[in-house]
Amino acid sequence: MSSPRHAYIARINRVIDHIDGHLAEPLDLARLAEVANFSAWHFHRVFQAMTGETLADRVRRRRLEVAAARLLFLPPEPVLAIALDVGFGSAAVFTRSFSAHFGVTPTAWRRGAFRAWAESRRIQLGKIHQADRKRHQAVAEAFLHDEGSWPKGPVPHSADSGNGQMKVELKTVAPARVAYMRQVGPYGSPEITRTWQRFAAWCDQKGLMQPRRMMYGISHDNADVTPPEKCRYDACIEVDDAFRPEGEIGVQTLRGGRFACVAFAGTASEIHAAWVQLCDWLPDSGYQADEAPPVEVYGKDFAVDEKTGAFTCELCMPVRAL
Repeated sequence: MSSPRHAYIARINRVIDHIDGHLAEPLDLARLAEVANFSAWHFHRVFQAMTGETLADRVRRRRLEVAAARLLFLPPEPVLAIALDVGFGSAAVFTRSFSAHFGVTPTAWRRGAFRAWAESRRIQLGKIHQADRKRHQAVAEAFLHDEGSWPKGPVPHSADSGNGQMKVELKTVAPARVAYMRQVGPYGSPEITRTWQRFAAWCDQKGLMQPRRMMYGISHDNADVTPPEKCRYDACIEVDDAFRPEGEIGVQTLRGGRFACVAFAGTASEIHAAWVQLCDWLPDSGYQADEAPPVEVYGKDFAVDEKTGAFTCELCMPVRAL
């Protein structure tokens, strides 16, 4: 599985994760090239070729997207404090950049203008899912008949599916060190299923599938804010401290904490709608989303229904009290 391109992918992912973890700090070309272990001259071109955006555009976009989320998650926090916390030097610079990107001021966004932006993102993603329907079927068939990777067993569809009600439980999720393979693209895309197939094959080759261990799917971006083609999803498996990254496989720590969790049973094409339903549960719950990424938790008893392709997992949204 390892190749020169995979090594490049791993370095790019390392830089992307570094950007998200250090938004308040200077993120100049020289520093990020050092993180990637490339020369600055070479890295700038490699990054743009592999991600479709310049380093400066990436840094600016992530600062604005994280600020947009914090404006909603932290209502009492002053706009200036949020601006400084994501790396802008002043409220004026932040407001100009925010307005240029989202088409509204930070204050208007906080007062409700975000709804139009989120709705446009949902419509865009819905069109992508509709266009992907046939591809989803083909990929699901391959996933279903992947004899070597997934245990088979009957999986009933969730009682929550389609009736608008969710049985949400508050749980504490423990931190975990995980190896991961990343897919960049629309959430709910059949490419995520392909990534799980590739990742499971790698896990099996490395002896990580027997005995079974916890596996996770991590969604790093807010689909209501981030363009679909830029959304990051990581297929993950728990590893010990001795494991070291290789090829395109990276290592990260899944942040534990308090999560609102709901059982999911269904197919890969249905999981994004379940996530949206969980997000829609939040406003009346007395909780707000925390800043850690949401997680799909796949237990050691994970199985795929050989007739329907359905599987089970827990959808876990990080939360804190309002």
